[in-house]
Amino acid sequence: MRHLYAFLKSAVIAASLLLLFQMCQPGGEENPPMEGFNLAGSDPKAIQLADSVMAAQGGRENWNDTRYITWNFFGNRKLLWDKATGNVRVDYLKDDRKVLVNINTGEGKVFMDGAELTQPDSVAKYLQQGKEAWINDSYWLVMPFKLKDSGVTLKYLGEDTTQAGQPADVLQLTFEGVGVTPQNKYKVWVDKETKLVSQWAHFRNASDPEPAFVMPWQDYQTYGSIKLSGDRGQSKITDIKVLEEVPEAAFTSFEPVAL
Repeated sequence: MRHLYAFLKSAVIAASLLLLFQMCQPGGEENPPMEGFNLAGSDPKAIQLADSVMAAQGGRENWNDTRYITWNFFGNRKLLWDKATGNVRVDYLKDDRKVLVNINTGEGKVFMDGAELTQPDSVAKYLQQGKEAWINDSYWLVMPFKLKDSGVTLKYLGEDTTQAGQPADVLQLTFEGVGVTPQNKYKVWVDKETKLVSQWAHFRNASDPEPAFVMPWQDYQTYGSIKLSGDRGQSKITDIKVLEEVPEAAFTSFEPVAL
């Protein structure tokens, strides 16, 4: 009986230590995959690295708690995104177009050529364009938070150095049934020391032998409780802000909004 008690006591201690070890790991259940993430087809090392990136960027809880993000996408568009509701405002900077769209429902309204559009086909067309602009422009800004998104498969490609000569671990992202360009592929360099994304390469097709471009991710700053980078080398994402409140009219009125 004494031996059984000792065995059970040891088992409880071992289980407690295992649970404590798991809780202290970078990521794990602190960064669960989104529904539809290809867990079975992804490498455990790649998943662990993705969790380390999330932690370095500020952590899953802080990302989830981030409400409003606004940014200027290479001087082409200015976007305001309400992560909680899916409301997005897209102000095109090279003409007078403004799109107010909910990316979850597809509903919204469009201002163009000095007036609000009313023709249903035209409205639907430009709402879709606004949503696709958000898909593209937000990925350029917040991709590190989306490594375990729905439809993503992660592979670990090994160690490498960036074009700037910094040592990094390299992830490969492929997609299935998501976004507007699921045939794309990305390679993502994760800095060995900081665990922040330091470079990416974009392939228009997963089978392409060479990338369409390779760009750095530089000049990380803290916005709210998360880290974001707007420096892509020759191109810059500017006017980045994380906000707790914005005027309600930002998503209902075409009038300029002060943030």
